[in-house]
Amino acid sequence: MALFSGKIGLVMGVANDRSIAWAMSEALYAEGAELAFTHLPGDSSKRRVMQLVESRQPKIVQPCEVRNDEDLARVFDLVRETYGKLDFLIHSIAFAPPQELRNPYVQMSRAGWHLAMDISVYSLVAACRLAAPLMTDGGSIITISYYGGEKVIPNYNIMGVCKAALEHSVRYLAWDLGSQKIRVNCISAGPMRTLSSAGVSGFDVLREHAVKKSPLSRIVEPSDLGKNALYLLSDFSSGVTGETIHVDCGYSIIGL
Repeated sequence: MALFSGKIGLVMGVANDRSIAWAMSEALYAEGAELAFTHLPGDSSKRRVMQLVESRQPKIVQPCEVRNDEDLARVFDLVRETYGKLDFLIHSIAFAPPQELRNPYVQMSRAGWHLAMDISVYSLVAACRLAAPLMTDGGSIITISYYGGEKVIPNYNIMGVCKAALEHSVRYLAWDLGSQKIRVNCISAGPMRTLSSAGVSGFDVLREHAVKKSPLSRIVEPSDLGKNALYLLSDFSSGVTGETIHVDCGYSIIGL
């Protein structure tokens, strides 16, 4: 029997075929999971996601404005009506205004700071609050971070601060939801070519540096992240919660 046979998951954050959330979705599909998806509002986002998932004929593919509590509630209500339960949740959502990323962090505007935190961090809190009542037999939730939440990565700026807040939110959410047998963890991925990373200046330099400095001397592959998602979302990690696991070919252990 496939590892995720009979399991229902909601994937928030697939943007295109390079999305980390899509790499995880492919791994989950291969193990028999049934998946529901949310995407950014708008026809172009819907079209890109539908091109990826239509062959799987998912029952739920919905736009979701994560800054809107009513829209979030609508999505989780639809999951309840369709499946009656939820076994796992993937949160792979981050955003900062491009002009704010281009400026030094000290020049960050108040409005830009709040927008980046709302979408990149609070959306996880809101999603966990709505997912928990559907995880009647316990469950697993994962989100995606990057090493820029621990150390200064030039040009990552506000996103590094968001990732730091995201990782600590994971710890508090793990504490809050643990009594319901719901685990919350974070994957800190090595530099990946995604829609989000396209907004980071000098990203190619970051990738080259990671290859040179990481113990495995290579860049992380989408399949690496997919397999780690299988671990964290399955019973193989039944005693793991509140953790940030680095999937970066070892780059984060190097101090020089």
